[in-house]
Parts: sequence; structure tokens; C-alpha cells
Amino acid sequence: MKVIKLNALSEHAGQRIDLFVSEMLPDITRNAVQKLCIQGFVRTDDGMVCEKNMRLSGGETILVTIPEPQPMQAVAQKIPLDIVYEDKSIIVVNKACGMVVHPGPGNLDGTLVNALLAHCGGELSGIGGVERPGIVHRLDKMTSGLMVAAKTAQGHNHLAGQLKERRVKRIYEAMTHGGPANDEGRVEAPVGRHPNDRKKMSVNAKNGRDAVTFYRILARYPRFCHLEVELLTGRTHQIRVHMASIGHPVAGDMLYGPKRGAPYLEGQCLHARTLGLHHPISDKYLEFTSELPDYFERFLAWVKKG
Repeated sequence: MKVIKLNALSEHAGQRIDLFVSEMLPDITRNAVQKLCIQGFVRTDDGMVCEKNMRLSGGETILVTIPEPQPMQAVAQKIPLDIVYEDKSIIVVNKACGMVVHPGPGNLDGTLVNALLAHCGGELSGIGGVERPGIVHRLDKMTSGLMVAAKTAQGHNHLAGQLKERRVKRIYEAMTHGGPANDEGRVEAPVGRHPNDRKKMSVNAKNGRDAVTFYRILARYPRFCHLEVELLTGRTHQIRVHMASIGHPVAGDMLYGPKRGAPYLEGQCLHARTLGLHHPISDKYLEFTSELPDYFERFLAWVKKG
């Protein structure tokens, strides 16, 4: 466990303790601070446990104890999988929109990892840890399409190296609000954690990592645009952040775009269509393609009707 000491100043008088701690420790959400308070991990230096709604007087010393994270052990669950390719080293699946890739807070089961554990009989690379066995790269929950997972440590390391060297082909199709003026182009802007909202990423020159996205217009419509998008890098939410940064957020993406959503969409209209990689054993190039899912086709049909 780690104990962090925070000094409340006179200017903090009257502020709620949960707000004060979350502002002083931006890596911890206010909700997480409230849970720490309930568990007795937020105290004054004289040992008094701080209730989550306690008001500061100013001048206190607050001790915040950060407990060691408890790893989650993913369990096998018989969940249907759309398997595109499989051998002793790798498995390529077509992930459904709405499926979370690996267990985490709020999604302890029902994930792709749970399904893979059941299908592969435990034959997944352990490099990702007990929560993410076999996982080399990820797709957002509401993004559909192709993903590869590793069954062996050799396969995992080989695929991770390909991603690092930018040898993996990843092409998506997306529907966006409006479209860029040019039919082809690139967005090159660093992507990092949003400075004020921990749930979001942003174009962040200070703390971001380099990110490059290529796009090509497939069709233009009065309010929306159908694009092919290729990743050179693979940052969290990269396509969604980059398209929003140039004024054309992905349709249905209520985190980075309009909050009203879109017909036939429960999340962003984004599909990982093409995946190309070199096999970990033979180094032979393999390329897989996934047809547009029903939700994407329904929305596209609605858009075409105007």
C-alpha cells in the first residue's frame, strides 16, 4: 500500500473532501475517492476517518492510502465466437459490437477473453496477465471487427513486435458527421489522456504519444460521410479522437461527438474491416477481411435514404 500526504490550504476551506482529493490526485476519479473514503482509506493525520462529504476547514493534512490492486482472474465462459482463422499459434476473431475485450471494473465477465479461454481450453499466452491472456491489441467495446489473439508466448511476442514496427495492416470503415474537404488525407496529432476527463483521450501535445491516421472518402451524403480509415499507430480511441479533432466525429460516438446519438446505433459506427499480419512461425503474410455488420448496414441504408 502507498500513503499519499495532501495539505489542505486556507483556500480549500469549505470544499468537499472527495472533490479536493480528486483534484489533487488527477489519476484517481472522484468516484474512486468516494470508495476509498467508505473503506476508511482517507484520514486526517490524527487518525480520523473522512466521510466522502466532509467539508475541509483549511490547514488539515489528509492521508490517502492507495491499496494494492487485486488482479482479476478471468474465467472460461462458453460464449459464441465468430472465428475467422485459427491454428496452434494464433486465433483471429470477428468481435461483435458491444463485446468488451477483457475483464475490468464494471465488466467482470462476458468478455472476449472469457470466450477465448473456453474455446482455447486455456491455451492462451499469459504475457498479458491473468486479466488479459492472449490479448495483443484491443478494440473498443462498441467497435466491431477483426482482432488477433496469441495462443503462445512466441506468438504474442512476434505479434507485439509487428505492431511496434508498424507491420500490421489495420483498415476500418467508419461513418462520420460530415467529411473532410479532401477525398484523401492524414491526421497526424499526438493522442493522450484528456487533461480534465479521465474517461476520454484527446489530441494532447504535452502528454500524448505520436499518432497517425490515414483516411479515404468512400461516399459523401448530405449529413454523413462513409470513410475507409487506416491506422499507422494504435493509440486508445485514436480514430475517434482524430476524426473529432478535425470536426468530423464518428457517427454515434457520444463521447467525442453529438450527445443525441444516431438511428440504428448504440455506439460509434466503426468497424475493423481488414487485418493483415505476418504469421509468428512462418512469417507468411496473412490478410483477413470482415463484411460490414448489420448495425453498420442499417445505418448506411438510412443515410442513403436521406
